[in-house]
Amino acid sequence: MNAPNKSGWKPEMNASEDGMHQGPATVTGNRALMLEEPLLFEIGHANETGVDLPEPQFGANRFGGFERNAAIGLPGLSEPETMRHYTRLSRQNYAIDLGLFPLGSCTMKHNPRLNEKVARMPGFADVHPLAPISTVQGALQVIHELGEWLKALTGMPAVAMSPKAGAHGELCGILAIRAALEARGDAREVVLCPESAHGTNPATAAFAGYRVEDIPATAEGRVDVAALKARLGPDVAAVMITNPNTCGLFERDFKVIADAVHAAGGFVYCDGANFNAIVGKVRPGDLGVDAMHINLHKTFSTPHGGGGPGSGPVVFSEALAPFAPLPVVVEDRGQYRMIEEEDAGENHSSTFGRMTAFHGQMGMFTRALTYILSHGADGLKQVAEDAVLNANYILRSLDDLLDAPFGASGPCMHEALFGDRGFAEGLSTLDLAKAMIDEGYHPMTMYFPLVVHGAMLIEPTETESKAGLDQFIAALRGLAERAKAGDESMKQAPFYAPRRRLDETLAARKPVLAWAEDEE
Repeated sequence: MNAPNKSGWKPEMNASEDGMHQGPATVTGNRALMLEEPLLFEIGHANETGVDLPEPQFGANRFGGFERNAAIGLPGLSEPETMRHYTRLSRQNYAIDLGLFPLGSCTMKHNPRLNEKVARMPGFADVHPLAPISTVQGALQVIHELGEWLKALTGMPAVAMSPKAGAHGELCGILAIRAALEARGDAREVVLCPESAHGTNPATAAFAGYRVEDIPATAEGRVDVAALKARLGPDVAAVMITNPNTCGLFERDFKVIADAVHAAGGFVYCDGANFNAIVGKVRPGDLGVDAMHINLHKTFSTPHGGGGPGSGPVVFSEALAPFAPLPVVVEDRGQYRMIEEEDAGENHSSTFGRMTAFHGQMGMFTRALTYILSHGADGLKQVAEDAVLNANYILRSLDDLLDAPFGASGPCMHEALFGDRGFAEGLSTLDLAKAMIDEGYHPMTMYFPLVVHGAMLIEPTETESKAGLDQFIAALRGLAERAKAGDESMKQAPFYAPRRRLDETLAARKPVLAWAEDEE
């Protein structure tokens, strides 16, 4: 039996109860270094404190009526208890520093420690956006130099550094397109989004006030050019295309599409989230792109996820450059300054405004520029080549067992796409993904893109070794064989994780977001 602790907490499963572990039950519920951990509120109580302090002797306060008049309701814990709680929780998390992170369309690559060291240097880590321009010349130079690299790598003449994420960058590009159309008195209202685009593309267009229409994909997973051309007209403001697309394929007709859109009076927005696959190999500006965001975390190794900090600079064509947002850093005879107000003499009189209060994410700029300078132009080219090589190695190592719906379309780019066709009845992509947890891997992106049934999108990135890929492939081959053979135990996976399979539908519809202590 499991022994409850003083607050009544009881481990949900003991090492010997699930039938998958050998050995005696443990009193604590721990499995050696796999430590059980109750909630913070179950360790401490709101009526206790972790440290004793004398009663403060206050005179009149200056809170103006805003002082707290009730208990804060947080559990009282000592410093060791607090540190141990969060350290134990961190051990139950998966991270890129633990192993391969196969999320497709997310580029969870290694973050070099050199980047982190530079970002923590004095003058970068403690820089303030309101500091006088003369005191932050180095920081402004970083922003300017990174922008110059992004323009050179994309073949675009202008860049906005302030957008703070990929979707924020999309909005920036679409707002510039809207400003350009309004400047010529053109009230277009439709944005076309192919089925193979990222889901944020239609969301961004709708947020900006446009009506979104889908463009179908061909049987080989690329944009149906004939269908797109047929839909072009005087009401189409722009086309938003992800390239390489979410099926992991390069849109080889992109220039043909761009020329057709421009001939119809529209603009071309390219979702550059997958730039990691073509950096140093293809310049989007040469393909007719008018605006494109770049996720610094995906291509240039800045930290990813957790709600930020993110960074999504946007590059612009000559046609959209006058409408780009402020601020912008410019160099003038070795000195750097910020243009933060409209100035006809600086070609910024048509700007649509600002995206953020200040200048962008300084820490992300510093990390990205460090990554770029440490690789150089030839190294960045190799980044793309190795990312594509690793993805194709996975694709061809698994396509005899897992359905690869576009495997016949030629080599993939940075990610390999599979479906669940061929799984035994009753087993799904979700079951395989849960079983991956038992193998020590975070599941891949599931059920996206929507054009593939039971989609499994895998992106190994360029930072994985062949030995690491071989182990991952062996694990997936084993799971694929079990799914095709109808191994019903996969429906109960994971077995070895700190928690078993959750009722995800109930958790999504009725989440418990606040702690409520039992009335007993």
